[in-house]
Amino acid sequence: MQGGALGAEEPNQLGNVMYHNNTDGTFSDVTAEVGVGDTGYGMGCTCGDYDADGDIDLYVTNLEANVLYRNSGDGTFANVTTSAGGGDPHWSASAVFTDYDGDGWLDLFVVNYVNWRIEQEVDCSSRSGQPDYCSPNSYRSPARDSLYRNLGDGTFSDVTVASGVSKSFGNGLGAISGDFNGDGRMDLYAANDQMPNQLWINQGDGTFEDQALISGSAVNHAGVAEAGMGIVAVDIGNDGDLDLFLTHLHEETNTLYENRSGFFTDVTAQAGLGAPSLPFTGFGVGFADFDHDGYRDVYIANGRVNRRGKEHSVTDPYAEPNLLFKGLDDSHFKEFSPRGGTANELIDTSRAAAFGDLDNDGDIDIVVANKDQRMYLLKNIVGDSGNWLMLRVLNRKGVDAVGAILTVDSGGRQQWRYANPCYSYCAGNDPRVHVGLGTSTTVDSVVVRWPDGSNETFGPFQANKLRTIQQGSGK
Repeated sequence: MQGGALGAEEPNQLGNVMYHNNTDGTFSDVTAEVGVGDTGYGMGCTCGDYDADGDIDLYVTNLEANVLYRNSGDGTFANVTTSAGGGDPHWSASAVFTDYDGDGWLDLFVVNYVNWRIEQEVDCSSRSGQPDYCSPNSYRSPARDSLYRNLGDGTFSDVTVASGVSKSFGNGLGAISGDFNGDGRMDLYAANDQMPNQLWINQGDGTFEDQALISGSAVNHAGVAEAGMGIVAVDIGNDGDLDLFLTHLHEETNTLYENRSGFFTDVTAQAGLGAPSLPFTGFGVGFADFDHDGYRDVYIANGRVNRRGKEHSVTDPYAEPNLLFKGLDDSHFKEFSPRGGTANELIDTSRAAAFGDLDNDGDIDIVVANKDQRMYLLKNIVGDSGNWLMLRVLNRKGVDAVGAILTVDSGGRQQWRYANPCYSYCAGNDPRVHVGLGTSTTVDSVVVRWPDGSNETFGPFQANKLRTIQQGSGK
């Protein structure tokens, strides 16, 4: 996604870019051939098979009108925004595909930032009087988020008002879906910048209620709203409940909310994720077992949004190093050195981060988008430090089963995993479920709780394999 000029007098000339994986460690720019070079002021994207035809479609968020690209199945995409709907006209940031009504079709949740027009733009400056980014509170115009229901015929219906999602406003940047109260229905969560977050609990009748405040996930342990940016839902304690981790502005810490039967507690300090994040502003984030020792690690992309204090780069006052935390066990972490996990510390203004196995070698690589600089493509070179299993989890339609919960038994230990490629900040991720196995060479069983509430058992599996499992083919 790329930004550029604003306003009719100076149209944006910077189109978005798609790179094709050549499977030999290189990528080719195929934007023109595939037809996805949208020139809107790009913010982010998400991916999912919304029409259940077996290939992945693309949704792009912009400062103004968003774009839905349908994968034609022949290596090209078609802009179907007008005919399919979902082209939210607001300043959108992150978006997620999720099946909130349980009909097997992927719906679309979009978080919006500020009700902004170029005529409302204001000038902001740092304490030293230099031009600087504006806080969203400078505009005093938080936006409502949007929800689109997939009708199953290739189109979406705007159900923002009917669902109740229109009742709350915020400066939305991060979005996630998940069953946070264990009732078998997909809920929605919006991370807001300097405003309380929203947890939309699915009522099962097409409507949602914001229960962030009563659940303990609206503000931090001190009762303060933070600058929510990136977000991931992950079962930290391996207890079957989805926890929440959010990245924030400097001096706020990133925040880990532990889920205890639908109620959340800020356990950031106990987990070891608080103090190291205080000097930095976090955006993209992902949990993955990068070293296959059986415990998930955390990568965070950082980049300032204001001029302050000591600068890390002589050319970019907003540049910061990214962070990597090693998982010591299921719920405790330690900052990895060197920072970011690269031999030479990388320092730019990082924003989106996407996670996946780019070379199909069984470990998780990272792509990081940087402001006004080239992206990072970080290849995992951890080597044979442990074993792994990676699963493509499909529902009966052959669509990635967003919301499926996996219980993986291996070597006498049980791990919980959650199938959801829509997390981080303004990014889409590898839909496959990755599990580090440590010294175990076999997986005894994988129990899948499908989004419709049914359960199936798969396996046993040999370790170090890429596999596909589909609803209806298990035991």
